[in-house]
Amino acid sequence: MGLFSFFKKSDKIVQENTIDSKDLLGTVSTNKGENRDVETKLSFHPEWDVPQEQKYIFNFLANELEPLKPNQLSLSSISIEEGRGGKWLVRAFFRSSLPQAIELGEIELFIMDKNDELVASKKFDFKALGTIPAESARPWVFEFDKSTIKVDEVPEEGWKIAFNLVSLRGHQLELDPSWEKQLPAAQKEELEKIVKTLPELGETEVNFTGLQAKLAENGNLNVSIFIRNGHNKAINLEQLPLEIIDATGKQIAKGSFKMDPILTVQPNSTKPWTFVFPAELVDANNADLSRWTARVTQ
Repeated sequence: MGLFSFFKKSDKIVQENTIDSKDLLGTVSTNKGENRDVETKLSFHPEWDVPQEQKYIFNFLANELEPLKPNQLSLSSISIEEGRGGKWLVRAFFRSSLPQAIELGEIELFIMDKNDELVASKKFDFKALGTIPAESARPWVFEFDKSTIKVDEVPEEGWKIAFNLVSLRGHQLELDPSWEKQLPAAQKEELEKIVKTLPELGETEVNFTGLQAKLAENGNLNVSIFIRNGHNKAINLEQLPLEIIDATGKQIAKGSFKMDPILTVQPNSTKPWTFVFPAELVDANNADLSRWTARVTQ
């Protein structure tokens, strides 16, 4: 494959990003001696024909690696080289302290700068790395195309390559502490089921999906909405202008809500929230709430 030729004598390990393997694999076999240190052994891809000089470089780098705890996966950052077309060639070790061999699928990786700001992101098919033996470290070059890079220059010292844990855990229901405290377990389970049935969000999409709408006796309109965040970062809502459209296309309520305190929706999460439109902002004549839509207005 020839990727080993990108590794240089001057390379060194600069950062580690380590996760519990269950975050990626779900349930895994457990190791005996959970607190022991696991020294990962150097492992080459079976298609690599590594010259002796390169083996020396790899062994030198592998000896710099810190031990892992049982059942961990780790990315050990080494260096970045800018290649043709502006892409980045990111050298790293992928390590596993699992007691059995693993073969992985698609995983999104981040490049973070020294301030933990995202500078590049891309999904990689880890099948290309082959089967990773138990308690091993496999060197690899991850190629980030220019379209996946968000900055003009290669980051300075302190950068790292990291797993996108938000995407690994999947989209989740997030309940505000007040909802968490008040809702019975059965209703929480029902909300989780509904969230799982909703269409998948784009990576930068924020979506507002109606959950429940009720007209109160005093003329107020109470609407519960799923606020859905597809970003890999939390969003903060300070002011939210909303209109409610009924099944016939008629606007039955319009208002702007000041969120105090600010309403935060975590990355890759859906948060239900209830908004109360006072009667003076509601036109309920012949309203058809069998179907309705919540829209953010300008």
